[in-house]
Amino acid sequence: MVNHVADLSAVLQVEDLSVRYADGVDALRGVSLTLRPAERVGLIGPNGAGKTTLMLAIMNAVRFNGRITVDAIEVARKTEHEARSRCGMIFQEAEDHLFMPTLLDDAAFGPLNQGCGPDEAQRRALAAIAQAGLEGLEQRSAHHLSGGQKRAAALASVLSMQVKLLLLDEPGANLDARGRCRLIEILDHRPEAMLLATHDLPMVGRLCPRVIILDEGRIVADGPSAELLADITLLSAHGLAG
Repeated sequence: MVNHVADLSAVLQVEDLSVRYADGVDALRGVSLTLRPAERVGLIGPNGAGKTTLMLAIMNAVRFNGRITVDAIEVARKTEHEARSRCGMIFQEAEDHLFMPTLLDDAAFGPLNQGCGPDEAQRRALAAIAQAGLEGLEQRSAHHLSGGQKRAAALASVLSMQVKLLLLDEPGANLDARGRCRLIEILDHRPEAMLLATHDLPMVGRLCPRVIILDEGRIVADGPSAELLADITLLSAHGLAG
């Protein structure tokens, strides 16, 4: 039997992670990685590489084999709420975040779920909404927001929480140039560790000193962004360069 030793200095520790879906597809195969406090890591790879599955596994939203530890808490059914409360995830589809009557309610939901009182939850929600550039829309229903506003609202719903790790799955989707620049500026000032899955390589280069390339469920490269993003042969081999 292998004795696993948690790295207590890590925000995220993934060891030999595998996910097989019901249709027999191996979405992840033996993935291992570690993130330190405040470390920003870009997660890149072609469609179907397993990027979203990795994030869902960290949130214990898919069944997996292997070991995942978030802020020294091993992810399992009995620790699910505690581990998830350390993470803030932005899904590919912004609507997955927006299910309350108003934007303010959506942004306050996370803090309330973490045990904040109503006043503190509203304070955090208002601050996050303003930071996301949606001030004045607090009472607006998500159904009446544009695609870019919905993406910003999803970001606000995560920024209102106090977490150790941000899991960002294509956070720049549906944003125009101004919205994308605002997103980069916001993320660049966040203190949390960050795992950023995206096809936007310039965004990764701007925000993340380290890059992991995932392809067919395996990590094929893990190193400095400046080095890996300049390796056209490597990027082309994994569908990341035209």
